[in-house]
Amino acid sequence: MNYVVAIVGAILVLGFMLELLRRRQLSEKYAALWLIVGAGVLVLLAAPGLLDAASDALGFQVPANLLFLVALTLLLGVAVHLSWELSRLEDETRSLAEELALLRSSVERLEARNGIAKDIVRESRSARRANPEQ
Repeated sequence: MNYVVAIVGAILVLGFMLELLRRRQLSEKYAALWLIVGAGVLVLLAAPGLLDAASDALGFQVPANLLFLVALTLLLGVAVHLSWELSRLEDETRSLAEELALLRSSVERLEARNGIAKDIVRESRSARRANPEQ
């Protein structure tokens, strides 16, 4: 009974990941990782002797220790990858903010220069109207 509940739970999680992917709320590169993990869990649930055989072959006394080592390694890899991604995005955000500040400054200078030019044109038009001989 426990295996059936675990298999149904794993299938539901896989379905949820596919739905997030379909709605584009989860990037393909992250969805692929979680789909592979979910498929691995399903394989281990469908063939429980597989974990025992792998742990015996690798010298683990308790199969759960192998499972915990794999899970810990996977989670560590995900944490490192997300930290790297966050650092890259912070650098990109900083660079874009600096570029935006420079562009705003340029626009303000051009608007100020354009405003002065408009004032000069207005003054010359009013001077021409006031003194049509020139």
